[in-house]
Amino acid sequence: MARIGVRLENDPQLSPQDFREMATLAESRGYEMVWVPEGAGRDSLTQLTFLAAHTERIKLATGILPIYYRTPMLTAMSAAGLGTLSQGRFVLGLGVGHPPSVEGAHGIPFQRPLTRMRETITIVRRLLRGEPVTYDGQVFNTAGSAGLGAAAPAEPVPVYVAALGPQMLELAGELADGVLLNWPAARHLEPAIQHLRRGAAKAGRDPAEIDIAGYVRVAVAADESALTEARASLQLQIARYAGNAFYRNFFQDTGFAREMAAADAAMQRGDSQAAANAISREMQDQVAIVGRPEECRAEIEKRRALGLQLPVVAPFTVGDARESYQQVINAFGE
Repeated sequence: MARIGVRLENDPQLSPQDFREMATLAESRGYEMVWVPEGAGRDSLTQLTFLAAHTERIKLATGILPIYYRTPMLTAMSAAGLGTLSQGRFVLGLGVGHPPSVEGAHGIPFQRPLTRMRETITIVRRLLRGEPVTYDGQVFNTAGSAGLGAAAPAEPVPVYVAALGPQMLELAGELADGVLLNWPAARHLEPAIQHLRRGAAKAGRDPAEIDIAGYVRVAVAADESALTEARASLQLQIARYAGNAFYRNFFQDTGFAREMAAADAAMQRGDSQAAANAISREMQDQVAIVGRPEECRAEIEKRRALGLQLPVVAPFTVGDARESYQQVINAFGE
């Protein structure tokens, strides 16, 4: 089976038991990895611990763990714990998040994200190898030697970096085991991968060492009525992301300036439906997949051919959340 992952979102319609059922369904259908994001609501680490206890083979990834809320030491401690509890199945996905969450919700200044990410990866990797770490950096300084000692995991913990822009993509190429893309437009994959390779070249690494994963929003629609409903749901979701300047700028940079200008103007008027209507069919088809099962599978294969090595299907809710997830997971499983 070709590599495939699934993202389990913090959807209020999904209970912890639903999460368990979706993860075990994905495992039974041959999925390689479950990714659990963290933004609002339940944190990703406790949910992945729960899933580790109810699965046997599937890998379990934070998608992503924000680095501003946790020190490198605490991040390494959590990764060591989940790595051991899952018997080597844990994958540490790290990201910087974005200013509205970091500053607004947590009250932490969003400063020097690239430097913070570089230092976090460096310290966490050394700790997970069981090394004592004394570090004198621009963001982090440990006066005494830090270490995990016997708690360091027996199996290596892969580190993936969530990256949107060129600089973070190149940093992922320098330091990470993999990159996690978000909302990757099909036409943006090639330039994103070029930045990743440029970072690898700077570090003298073989670009083939770096796994390329990416969230691809997917809805499976059985008929025209479901297709129309799914596209309307997708437009609303993209418009909500466009309300965040971080993502709005990203979408502009990947070729959707017209859609972002119209959506932003509508949001300024307080008209969320007009903002959704501004999301063109072209943009929908570039950043997401909506269709019948065979159409969705064909679109995923197109993205594989463009360099997306690990597509991570991110089901979005159309009607009933549980049913939406089941349909997507079954569409791509063995």
